[in-house]
Amino acid sequence: MNSTANSTKVGTLGELLGSVGASVHLPGPDNYLRPRDVHTPKAAYVVNCRSVDEVRLVVTAARVRNLPLSVRGGGQDWVGQPMRQERLVVDLSAMRRVFIDPVAQVATVDGGATSTDVIRAAQAHGLVAVTGNFGSVGMAGFTLSGGYGSLTPKFGLALDNLLSADVVLEDGSLVTADNSTNGELFWALRGGGGNFGIVVSMRIRLHCLRKVLGGMMLFPQTDSRAILARYADYMADAPDDLSVVAGLFPIRGREPTATLVPTWCGDPTRGAKVMSDLRSLGNPIHTRVGSLSYADMIAAQDSCIEINRRYAVETQWLSDLKTDTIATLVAAGVARSSPSSSIMLHHFHGVGTRVASSATAFGLRRRHFMVEIVASWETNTETEAPIHRHWAHSVFRALERDSIPGGYVRPLAPNAYEQVDSAYGCNALRLRRLKQRFDPDGVFSSAMSFPG
Repeated sequence: MNSTANSTKVGTLGELLGSVGASVHLPGPDNYLRPRDVHTPKAAYVVNCRSVDEVRLVVTAARVRNLPLSVRGGGQDWVGQPMRQERLVVDLSAMRRVFIDPVAQVATVDGGATSTDVIRAAQAHGLVAVTGNFGSVGMAGFTLSGGYGSLTPKFGLALDNLLSADVVLEDGSLVTADNSTNGELFWALRGGGGNFGIVVSMRIRLHCLRKVLGGMMLFPQTDSRAILARYADYMADAPDDLSVVAGLFPIRGREPTATLVPTWCGDPTRGAKVMSDLRSLGNPIHTRVGSLSYADMIAAQDSCIEINRRYAVETQWLSDLKTDTIATLVAAGVARSSPSSSIMLHHFHGVGTRVASSATAFGLRRRHFMVEIVASWETNTETEAPIHRHWAHSVFRALERDSIPGGYVRPLAPNAYEQVDSAYGCNALRLRRLKQRFDPDGVFSSAMSFPG
């Protein structure tokens, strides 16, 4: 579709939306997007929606005009995952309401709400939601993609806590999907993301948890191999109450420090013993662990993220951390192309492993490590981007020999067809069939990749 045709169609769409107050942003210097949204294609037209009716109107109008759609909710992830090129972007970021039912322990969440929006609303009632490690993440995108987080071992993946979703389909109709109504759509949403429609609202299960024991432990870079090896051994028998993100994180631009970020949500006395055990895995150069609210813990982790940067992410799934694998990770940390790049390991165990692989589109339900390779660089050094992306991909390739086929779909590139297909495993064929059923003309495209 050429740019002149696009301009005409979106101009007409803008006139139509003007009657209900929605606004259309065209490419140009007045781009409204926040700094962390630098990945959003310059050619994308963006429509700000403030209500479900506006979303339905946009979908219907765009459908008639043959304009493919991409959705921006609260922000798919903190690295600014790109939306698809040459698409009209439906922006839900103004739709951020969160309603808490403290008796039922359920949150009703608008499609544009962030994890922080949900965390703060739930905290007032002594409740928590399963979120990622950073509050700036859009709650809908995070939940629909899977949702690894500090509470995953105890309460399952974020998508395991999704109770229902209100979805605008390609014909502009609004449907509710849950286990008893539109069950096939509900199955596909839980791991297949926003590739079937626009989730304008969802209901998620909350959990009673007023305090967690958490913090951060830093160990010398020279001890990285030993720390990661002991971490892997320790997590082999980790209880559901414990989550530990490990990794190689840069400290003020120096060599990456071996880091443990533990979260304990069980008995405080036992938790103190667990924290002592983790400290004894080496000789920490810094430890900050204490009892705090889940909201405060997420806020502390958010403070470590620099939003005015560019990012590229690769992921791998590993059954375990072998000696050679650990050596590869440590060497990659030292050889990183940017001083702000990092490698993070999330250990998946607990409640999520007791869900059948066919129960949701997200299929990997056995214990594993999810490795995130995060290349990070200054926005004013974009000419160096290929170097940093190459570093991330080279680490991905180096880990490939010992990996579980696939990887966490959320950050995967849209053209990584074989990897995406492997990530869904035996669920890929069912997903493709449901895509054909609910979106046969390919109107919707998500920042989250989909089996080809």
